[in-house]
Amino acid sequence: MASTIQALPSEVVHLIAAGEVIDSFASVVRELIENSLDAGATRIVVSVYPQQWRVRVADNGCGMSLEDLQQAASAHSTSKIRLTKDLWKINSLGFRGEALHSLTTLADLEIISRGSNHPEGKIGSNGWRIVYGDKGEPLVLEAAAIAPGTVAVISNLFGNCHNRRQGLPSIAVQMKAVQAVIQQTALCHPHVTWQIWQNEREWFAIYPSGNIKETLSQFLRRVHPSDLQDLKVELDRVNSSLSLVIGLPDRCHRHRPDWVRIAVNGRMVKCSELEQTVLGAFHKTLPRDRYPVCFLHLSVSPNQINWNRNPAKTEIYLNQLDYWQEQIAQSIEKAFSINCSSIKESLQVTRVSKLIKAAEAKSGYNFNQRNSPENILEEIGNFNQTNNTQFKSQTLTQGQNSPLSISIPLKAVAQINKTYIVAEHPTGMWLIEQHIAHERVLYEQICEHWQLVQCEPPIILYQLSPEQIEQLQRISLEIEPFGEELWAIRQVPALLQQREDCAEAILELSKGGDLKTAQVAVACRSAIRNGTVLSVPQMQQLLDEWQRTRNPRTCPHGRPIYLSLEETSLARFFRRNWVIGKSHGI
Repeated sequence: MASTIQALPSEVVHLIAAGEVIDSFASVVRELIENSLDAGATRIVVSVYPQQWRVRVADNGCGMSLEDLQQAASAHSTSKIRLTKDLWKINSLGFRGEALHSLTTLADLEIISRGSNHPEGKIGSNGWRIVYGDKGEPLVLEAAAIAPGTVAVISNLFGNCHNRRQGLPSIAVQMKAVQAVIQQTALCHPHVTWQIWQNEREWFAIYPSGNIKETLSQFLRRVHPSDLQDLKVELDRVNSSLSLVIGLPDRCHRHRPDWVRIAVNGRMVKCSELEQTVLGAFHKTLPRDRYPVCFLHLSVSPNQINWNRNPAKTEIYLNQLDYWQEQIAQSIEKAFSINCSSIKESLQVTRVSKLIKAAEAKSGYNFNQRNSPENILEEIGNFNQTNNTQFKSQTLTQGQNSPLSISIPLKAVAQINKTYIVAEHPTGMWLIEQHIAHERVLYEQICEHWQLVQCEPPIILYQLSPEQIEQLQRISLEIEPFGEELWAIRQVPALLQQREDCAEAILELSKGGDLKTAQVAVACRSAIRNGTVLSVPQMQQLLDEWQRTRNPRTCPHGRPIYLSLEETSLARFFRRNWVIGKSHGI
């Protein structure tokens, strides 16, 4: 077999971001598993021995010929690129030819490999084992018994750099970094089977899946695949697409922005501009101080990317960033919607399970818990509001192109405790909390058409602090002195103009927050209160308006708006699983 690994020309080397890429256990693992993936591996076994400063990575990839093995650890030797122009069409994870050579200067490197293809089309008859010197030259060369694939063994890591060993974090921190590297890589390559060992004991495993939701739920143990929504968008550019998995904001979120992950062409990257786009798209859909779960994978034409921004290839230059930000925002908005094709994944089976469990405790039934989904979500929080006997229907302006709306027919049936609307849909029933559903309607209407109107006579407020005055000016309310310790408000939000508690609402707006916060406060005060009796036509009108909102799952404060009760769950609870015509109950 002809050698495919060759030394890069000097003009190509000079264009590559140079620098030390091996600085920890995690970086060693990253470089080796990227080589395995480039070799087409579908099964990778990683063994880490932290006390012995040893790492072993075995894969079932295409392997290497003897000629390639002899050249593999030489400086700037790679099979991924050849010429300068190849830097603009990179489809592999590795391409610089630095990693193995760097490892030979920092540790003892041994590679055992056997190619899967023989020149005559037959399985290669021999595997080879090579031990490399500190400049990448082969020191030991011998035949070895091995199945097609490659085993790379790193021993005595940083053995000649004791200061670097001493400067590393604790073993626990390093192993956590190794775990993060493998999990992030597995998300980008969900078809691969991973087995991870630590000190001869199985540490964890990641099972292959055609669905990234199932891969992600292996890492976030309290998140079920049904709590996630996935979406793939084929874009109008050559070889470009967008894959998205988000945690539905009414079901799962985080205390820290640690699960906003972005990948480009199979590699996890850092891109603050795209991360801010994701966070902005979740604005006013999550509870306060909570962050989304989101994995975004972009497939981009290689000539639109420059990987030479960082030696570790964790940061990139992406052409036409504005275009990608727009596509991401639109895709997340689309993923928030609920439609007939996604209804099965949208059903909140965990909350149904909790309701059934609570009902069972009060009755004499012995429900089969093996059929219950694992409890993984928090209970819906109680939200008490003061009563308001007036209900003013607000129609949402039709300027939002309704393919993103709920397309499931909802029929208002009844009202419970003057708070919840019972609605029927084709696969069961929903409970919708009337105040926060109307709050979502009003909030999106206000954001689309934020309007201030003149107020005559003016609203008079007493003893405002300088901070409160500045805050009202910040949200563009017209305020001026009206006497000693008195201030006149001559402009108010349109929705508050006719309200008897308008002065109290303005005082609340003066206590802080940006314009978005003010808009949320106005929507909350203007929405129908729990405790208000609604007729069936009024409930139906509210449901119709709510279905047309862009983010129907949560209110602007992040509370879930509806609860799904699937007919199959109800049937299971009532033990309605007999054969029709044969049951004694018919």
